[in-house]
Amino acid sequence: MVNQLEKERETDIGFSHEDFAALLDKYDYHFSPGDTVAGTVFSLEPRGALIDIGAKTAAYIPIQEMSINRVESPDEVLQANETREFFILTDENEDGQLTLSIRRIEYMRAWERVRQLQQEDATVRSGVFATNRGGALVRIEGLRGFIPGSHISTRKPKEDLVGEDLPLKFLEVDEERNRLVLSHRRALVERKMNGLQVGEVVLGTVRGLKPYGAFIDIGGVSGLLHISEISHDHIDTPHSVFNVNDEIKVMIIDLDAERGRISLSTKQLEPEPGDMVKNPDLVFDKAEEMAEKYREQLRQQQAAAQQVTEDVEYVDDSDDMEA
Repeated sequence: MVNQLEKERETDIGFSHEDFAALLDKYDYHFSPGDTVAGTVFSLEPRGALIDIGAKTAAYIPIQEMSINRVESPDEVLQANETREFFILTDENEDGQLTLSIRRIEYMRAWERVRQLQQEDATVRSGVFATNRGGALVRIEGLRGFIPGSHISTRKPKEDLVGEDLPLKFLEVDEERNRLVLSHRRALVERKMNGLQVGEVVLGTVRGLKPYGAFIDIGGVSGLLHISEISHDHIDTPHSVFNVNDEIKVMIIDLDAERGRISLSTKQLEPEPGDMVKNPDLVFDKAEEMAEKYREQLRQQQAAAQQVTEDVEYVDDSDDMEA
C-alpha cells in the first residue's frame, strides 16, 4: 500500500529529482569570461562580495576588482541588495564559482572616453600625483597618463608639480599598449595661439640657445626662432647674436596647433639684409613697419591663390556647360 502511494506521488509530481537536475542543466545559462551580466549583491565580506548572477553558485568579486581606483572597503562601492553590471573575469573554479569585476568595465569605458576626447582634440585638466626622471604622472578618467618632460611647460622643478592641476592635450591614446601620453605644452600653446596671428610682432625673452636656433618665451609659451630666420646674412651660431634673458621683438611666421609649435622670425623684420647682426636696435624700432609689409605680402599671396582657385572652378563649370 505504501509503495503504491509513493508511485502515485511520483506520478503527480511528473518528474523525479534526476529529471529536475537534467532540466536545470538544460536551461541553465552558461556564463563565459568576457560577458557582462546583471547581478545583485548577496553578501559583503571584508575583502570582497558575493554576487547573485543567476548561476548555481554565487559569484565572487574581490576588492581589487571593485573599482579602477583604490578601494579600502567593499562598502565604498557596493551596497547590500544593490543590482548592477558586472564583468565575468574568470571561468568557474573547482567550487563552481565565477570571479567578477567592476574595474574591467570602468577600464573599458575609460579608454572609450579618452579616445573620444582625443578625436575631439579636447583639453582636459588633471592633477599631477607623481613625477620621475622622464616626466610626470596624472590620471585621466581613472587611467594613468604620462607627461614627458619635454612637454611640461613650467619653470618649476618637476618634483614641485605634485598636486598641481594642469591643462593637457592628448599625444597618444593606445589601449593595446596601455599608453596614454599627454602634453602640457600643447595645451598652453593652443591657448596662447587663440590670441596670436601670423604676421604679428610680439615681445619675447630669450630662454635658451641651441646650435639650430633660439627658444623665445612669449607670454608663458615657447617659440622657436630658427637660425635660418634670424637674419638674411649667414650666422654661424645664435650665440653670436643673442644672450640668454635678452628681450627682443620677433614676428610670428607659423602657428602649428597640431604640434604645439610657434615659429618666429627676426629676419623678416630687417629693413636691410644683415641689420639683425649689424644693428638689432634698428630692426626692433622698425619691427611694426616691416611686419605690416609682410602682412601685405601675405594678403596679396592669398588673394592670388584665391583667384587661381576661382579660375579653375570657372573652367570646370564651362566644361560642364559645353558637355
